[in-house]
Amino acid sequence: MTKENHRPDIYSRITNQIIASLEAGIKPWTQPWAAGPVSRPLRHTGERYSGINVLVLWATATERGYGAPLWMTFKQALALGGCVRKGEKGAPVVYASAINRTETDERTGEDVERNIPFLKSYTVFNIEQIDGLPAHYYAQVSATPNPDQRIAEADAFFKATGAMVRHGGTQAFYMPGPDIIQLPDYEAFRSAQDYYATRGHETVHWTRHATRLDRDLGRQSWGDAGYAREELVAELGAAFLCADLGLTLRDREDHAAYIASWLKVLRDDKRAIFSAAAHAQRACDYLHSLQPASREAA
Repeated sequence: MTKENHRPDIYSRITNQIIASLEAGIKPWTQPWAAGPVSRPLRHTGERYSGINVLVLWATATERGYGAPLWMTFKQALALGGCVRKGEKGAPVVYASAINRTETDERTGEDVERNIPFLKSYTVFNIEQIDGLPAHYYAQVSATPNPDQRIAEADAFFKATGAMVRHGGTQAFYMPGPDIIQLPDYEAFRSAQDYYATRGHETVHWTRHATRLDRDLGRQSWGDAGYAREELVAELGAAFLCADLGLTLRDREDHAAYIASWLKVLRDDKRAIFSAAAHAQRACDYLHSLQPASREAA
């Protein structure tokens, strides 16, 4: 199979996996782990996966009931003294690559170099599919914060972004004109987790402002395709942030209404979930860059 033939297979395979989860009423970025605090998927080195790979591995973990966030290749497992059990099926992860190709310019007739990006994939396995690894790989952390108390780390994170937040009322939304996030009072939420997840969702919307990431996904009116795309970015970004901060992302009542619009976007464009995950990752990276440790490192 050539690279040209293989490239759409990766997009289609991953998009179809996400569509299947949504059609089953499951958002693969919500509460993906069965035990312990929520985490992004991790490489065997402890490095976090990002972008579309987070969704792929969360979806796989949800489908198969894995509780551990660690993933590795067959060879990495062997190098650590482990062995993938016979018959276990891995999950694809992707990374961007590019090839240089000489083409003839139709206007000038001259040869020009084109840099053509494409995705490559390889297979990883969850540690629950692997026997014989060192004991610390199987250790589960069970401590979770008290959901009725404010969480200092999350408060500090959102405060450091500098986003202007106004509390009160019964709705949560971001207003681009005055550049303000509106949230109900902290006490109005069912738990601390719900408050920070909602604040994360609206803070990802806040990153789209022209003075920040200047994200324009073609929204013209409420409920159109551009609106659905932006909501998907905010939804994924909130999931990424909650994982980074060790928080639990639970469904908000209004999110069920978005599933149909997300499905339409994904069916119409097999690359839409890749784009949404990339935008969500950029938003999270931007918010992390505003933290004191990041500014000091710069």
